[in-house]
Amino acid sequence: MKIKRILERTVPISRYADPSIPSGGLDTSIVAVVTDRIVDGAPIVGYGFASIGRFGQGGLIRERFAPRLLAAPDCLGDPPDPFRAWRVMMTGEKPGGHGERSVAVGTLDMAIWDACAKAAGLPLYRCIQRHLDRESEIESVPVYAGGGYYFPEDDGARLRDEMQMFAANGFTHAKIKIGGKAIAEDVRRIETAMDVLGGGDCLAVDAIYSYDHDEALAAADEIEQFGLWWFEDICDPLDFETIAAVIERYRSAVAVGEAQFSIPDARNLIRYSRLRPDRDILLFDIAHSYGLPEYLGILRMAEALGWDRKSFFPHGGHLFTLHAVAALGLGGAEINPHNFQPFGGLTDDARVVDGHALPPELPGIGFEGRTALADLFHDLLKEAGR
Repeated sequence: MKIKRILERTVPISRYADPSIPSGGLDTSIVAVVTDRIVDGAPIVGYGFASIGRFGQGGLIRERFAPRLLAAPDCLGDPPDPFRAWRVMMTGEKPGGHGERSVAVGTLDMAIWDACAKAAGLPLYRCIQRHLDRESEIESVPVYAGGGYYFPEDDGARLRDEMQMFAANGFTHAKIKIGGKAIAEDVRRIETAMDVLGGGDCLAVDAIYSYDHDEALAAADEIEQFGLWWFEDICDPLDFETIAAVIERYRSAVAVGEAQFSIPDARNLIRYSRLRPDRDILLFDIAHSYGLPEYLGILRMAEALGWDRKSFFPHGGHLFTLHAVAALGLGGAEINPHNFQPFGGLTDDARVVDGHALPPELPGIGFEGRTALADLFHDLLKEAGR
């Protein structure tokens, strides 16, 4: 199977559909990898996007990584092998400088996995298992609802409504944001969410790197009383000293790793932040970390240092992550039920039952099962004349 074309577009992505809520100014890249394999009269096309939370990587995709794939007609092989294509993308790349080139590679890697799974006629999680020789029956995946951003008006009431919506849709655990207001206001948000979910052990909080050293310690002291599920993204992601200081005095779990994009970065985070394998959570985003091949390296590295793969809850909140968690037996998956649309969430007909969900059985990732997202990818093909 050969890659014939690679299409790319940068698109805006907003936290909520509600226009009154600040978008955060984010965008993301969508890509379509068009192959020469014909099924039902049409070429197999793999779709991918740059996950959630960074920015679009159009320049790097168009000028650096897509040309390498297109210049290597045998980059996929037969049967198609995503690891082979990944090695082609990384040819000539120097160690270090991980920056956000990792997101460009991860975006294309996602689309290549989608295409290869479609060629095999398998849902992605089965395709991953086959490539790793770990085929087994999967159980439903533990999932939690991501959201809880600040509302510009009636924050407490609207946060309660959001948590009630999560609970009504089968979620038992959720994550909300803190760090953008005074700690007293954030405590009220925590208490509101806990009241709906039934306790602190059902609630994670995400400070989005808001705190400096002293603020982080003060916040940890203030929220210790709640016994939260975890405390995420406390400070600058490279401030290992502050993370370690919080861990020294905060008994509940912390969650880190969303902004580390490589095996060396992940190793340094684990070593120098004094993370605790018995309780802390690792959030590395697969698509932001050079894609699945590098993520597997991070997983193996952490296991060699004494970590259980159940400590891994990859960031993202979308279908690609759900498949990976199912295939690899990780701890659980974030789901964005109603934010970062149309990328976040499950397929249109999927259901969360008692905090668990299954990846779709559609060939590939299953983006075609999300109507709004499928339309976005199809528009990309139409603009290029397919």
